[in-house]
This record gives sequence, C-alpha cells and structure tokens, in this order.
Amino acid sequence: MTALLTDVAEAARLLRDGQLVAFPSETVYGLGGDATNDHAVAGIFDAKGRPHFNPLICHYPDAEAAFAHVVADERARKLAAAFWPGPLTMVLRRRPECPVALLAGAGLDTLAVRVPAHPLTQALLRETGRPVAGPSANRSGRVSPTAVAHVLEELSGRIAAVLDGGDCTVGVESSVLDLSSGGAALLRPGGITREQIEAVIGPIGTALPIAAAPEPTLRSPGMMLSHYAPGLPVRLNAAQVGPDEALLAFGPPLPGAALVWNLSPAGDLREAAARLFAGLRRLDEEGTRLGCKGIAVQPIPETGLGVAINDRLGRAAAPRE
Repeated sequence: MTALLTDVAEAARLLRDGQLVAFPSETVYGLGGDATNDHAVAGIFDAKGRPHFNPLICHYPDAEAAFAHVVADERARKLAAAFWPGPLTMVLRRRPECPVALLAGAGLDTLAVRVPAHPLTQALLRETGRPVAGPSANRSGRVSPTAVAHVLEELSGRIAAVLDGGDCTVGVESSVLDLSSGGAALLRPGGITREQIEAVIGPIGTALPIAAAPEPTLRSPGMMLSHYAPGLPVRLNAAQVGPDEALLAFGPPLPGAALVWNLSPAGDLREAAARLFAGLRRLDEEGTRLGCKGIAVQPIPETGLGVAINDRLGRAAAPRE
C-alpha cells in the first residue's frame, strides 16, 4: 500500500532504506530512489515499466553537490548560477569516483543532473544526504503527473510513498542540455527556454529524438519519439473538431467537441504548460468513458514554453508500435 506523507524525515528514511518515494518538484512529480543504490534504481525502472536505455535524472540539493559527481566546465557553472535551483538539467561527464549507479545513466559515461527549486524537495534531498534519481512518477510513456492524485492513479501499490507537495507550478519537465562533449545541444525543451540558455552561454544546437535503431542509447530522458501518450489517439493542429472527439483547447475553443479542456482561455503559455499533463489525463479518462475516438489539439504557438508544450504533444501523437 502506498502511503501519503507530509513528513520529510520519514520520506528520507524510506529513500535511504532503498524504497521508492514520489516527490514534488516545480515541474512534475518525480519517482525518487537512492541513485547510489542499484536495487533502488532497478526498482524505478520496474515500477515505471521504463526502457533501460533511457537514462534517469539525478537530483541534488545544490550545484556543488551535483558537481562533486560530474565534471562541470565554465558554461555549466554559469548556467547553474543562473538557473539552479530550477527546471534545467545538464548532461555532463561522470567523475571516476561518482557513486551513482551505472544503471541510472543507462551505462553511459555521462550523467543528467539537476537542482530542483521546490522547497519540500530541497528539504528531502538534504535530509536524505544522497542524490535521488527521479524520472516522472508515472508508467513509462504515459502522461506525466502534476498532482498527488495523478501519482496514485499510476503507481499506487508499486511504490512506498508519495510526499505531498500540492500541485506543480511549471507543468512540463526540465529542459535538458548536453554539455558533455565540448559543444552544447538542447536534448529536450522544457521549463527554461532556449533563449534563456543562449543568453548565458551563447548559441546551442538541437539533438533530434532517436526513433530508429533496435537498441538506441539515449543521453537524456524524454527523447523517446512516442512518449507522454494517453490511451486515445492525439490529432495535432486541429482547425475543426468532431462530436466524437475530446478537445485540448488553447484560447477560444473550437465548437462541437464532446469534451473540452482549455489549457489557457487567455492564451497564456505559462498557464498552458502548468495545465498540459492534467488536461491530457482528464481528456483521456473522461473521453474514454464518453466513447470519444480521439483527442484533437488546437495549435500552440512555437515560441517560449510553447516549444516544450509542442514537443510533449508531438510525442503524445507519435505513431505507436
């Protein structure tokens, strides 16, 4: 049975004992395990049904704790000063003495590290005294959770506890930036925009999702082509909607849908990001109950946080095997 906790000390004790604890962040709820404990890390993959070639992000209470386990150059330190704590993940080379389980990094010579801003998570990381591996607290490929109820729907009975921190504020995962090979590539857009990053370190490239290869190895979480997928098929850039479709709206909603979730009636991308995963989940569950054939999505501007929103929606709509 999964416990609902408000006691940080108890949550930290469970993590140190090798148990799995979902925790809040400013982005989405994470499924936490002691990153130095191979069995705990394996338990994360098992609970999520997650492909083992998809690395996990390791969470730290501050930059120096993170940089004790990875090699940080001047760019990484500038970004940490600008955006940590916050929704930016950096992929950097592991130090030889790094104690994080190899499975957490999918056996790579790199590690994805982040310092989250949520005060409850900060307290949890300091109390635990170890890095916490934490992918989103949902079944692999499913909609990411932004509330305790979402975590329990996905993982109740599969993890020890959920630390209740209320609803998440950003609503999309952290941006992931690869700095491990001399260049800089945005592996996943997220809560920190490309423009914000480039203002600190200059122009950066973009890595494409790996959709082919029988056993691809990814440098970052969230790069699977079909990801964040509800059960109902998703149709993007809808100009009209049928009576047998649920509608994910942005701004004034299209008429005629069986069910509507409006990301932001005012067309605010920050509000839309915070409501994205909850909206997909609601339309999927209620739409299925009503007999809807799919989810139609109104166009989202490809600017700022809209890039991250469209990235998630594109993965949700990708062909499935």
